Amino acid sequence: MNISISEALAAFAQEQASQRGYATISEYMKELIRKDQERQAMRRLLTARNGTPGTAASPGLAALRARMRLLSAGREPGTR
Repeated sequence: MNISISEALAAFAQEQASQRGYATISEYMKELIRKDQERQAMRRLLTARNGTPGTAASPGLAALRARMRLLSAGREPGTR
């Protein structure tokens, strides 16, 4: 697969890949896609469990938000 992105996005991706220890931008992009798949799966799970895609009162939403914050920070839940 090939994609076209602006020079600014390419520079950002290269910087992020380097800072986060990826050997290539391709590895970085694969990880972004995997994280997006996980977020969508979590949303489907919550929707199936609660009947809605997450309202402020949904059980488990606070835990999901905490997990997403960890994932967006590049950490797996349960690690420091």
